Amino acid sequence: QVQLVESGGGSVQAGGSLRLSCLVSGYINNRRCMGWFRQVQGKEREAVAALYVSSGDTYYGDSVKGRFTISQDNAKSTLYLQMNSLKPEDSATYYCAVGRIPATCTSRWDYDYWGQGTQVTVSS
Repeated sequence: QVQLVESGGGSVQAGGSLRLSCLVSGYINNRRCMGWFRQVQGKEREAVAALYVSSGDTYYGDSVKGRFTISQDNAKSTLYLQMNSLKPEDSATYYCAVGRIPATCTSRWDYDYWGQGTQVTVSS
C-alpha cells in the first residue's frame, strides 16, 4: 500500500520559515517526479517545486523561486520542502506527490500518488 503523509505545517509570521516533510511508504516502481503542490479554496492546485528523479534537477514556481528548496533523503523515503521568507500569499494546503509518468512534473496530471495535505498559514 503506497502512502504519502505530510507533516510540518502550521502557523508562522511573515518572514519566518517552515520545513515540510513527506514520508513515502510502499513500493513505487519508477519514480519520475517528486513534487510539492499547494491549493487554496476556489483556486487551481499549483506546482510549487518539483524534483526530476533521474537527473536530480529541480523546478520552482516563479512565486517561490529563491525562497523554497526541495530535497529528499538518501533512502528516498522522505521528501522535504524548506520554506524561507514566507509571505501571507504562501498560505495554502500543501500536498506532496509522486509521479511515474515521464513528464514536465509541473502538472497535477503528471502524478499518481498524493498525500492528504498539510496546512500552512502565514500571518502579517
